[in-house]
Amino acid sequence: MLFGAIIGDIVGSVYEFHNIKTKDFPFFSPNGHITDDSCMTIAVAAAINDWKKKNGGLSALAVKHMREIGNKYPDMGYGGQFWQWLNDKNMGPYNSWGNGAAMRISAAGWYGKSISEVKRFSYMVTSVTHDNIEGIKGAEATAVAIFLARNGCSKAEIADYIQTNYYDLNDSVEDLQENYGWDSSCQGTVPPALQCFLESESFEDAIRNAISIGGDSDTIGAITGAVAEAYYGIPEEIKEQAKSYIPQELLDMVLELEKTI
Repeated sequence: MLFGAIIGDIVGSVYEFHNIKTKDFPFFSPNGHITDDSCMTIAVAAAINDWKKKNGGLSALAVKHMREIGNKYPDMGYGGQFWQWLNDKNMGPYNSWGNGAAMRISAAGWYGKSISEVKRFSYMVTSVTHDNIEGIKGAEATAVAIFLARNGCSKAEIADYIQTNYYDLNDSVEDLQENYGWDSSCQGTVPPALQCFLESESFEDAIRNAISIGGDSDTIGAITGAVAEAYYGIPEEIKEQAKSYIPQELLDMVLELEKTI
């Protein structure tokens, strides 16, 4: 449920500001690390799991867990407005269309038992910060792609749903490798990330596609990895390697949350 996004985040972390345009690179770098993408992915999952236990309203729980984890792990590369939100308990949503809405949404695609429930979860945990329509759309498209992938839909079916309801997917990975650049918006991040999954042959290949196009590599990796996990699963050796990059307290949370699916 969570390792796909986390692994994509770790692999992409060393290339976020040093883009590469090739799939030929060491999958796990000694300098790799988790970023805000992993921290908030875990926070959103914890919120939905708490809501399932009837521990409160989902939006309030999302705020609670994001602020708790964000302040406990502060040096993770949070965006400026989000960092302000983390530290100002009176601050509400700030009309963001940033790709942070999509990189943290994995759990909505796993906990939801129908597309309508996935969309409801996505909206409730996203709109507390990213209430711009593009932020809502990017998170929902990612969550729905995860839901479809884990429920046995083909790549053609996933692509058709995304193109009918959310985005055109006109650029191939090859095109993106040649022409894609930095873009922190949902609308500029989610379609390329989904294309990297759609053209992949395995979980690892999907992540390699994601890193090879450049841009906001850790976030593209997280989004692609989340959908790829739902479609392919994750080889155990890759998952075991990833665990060594995750702080123990957060790893314990991830392992407990994985049991709830």
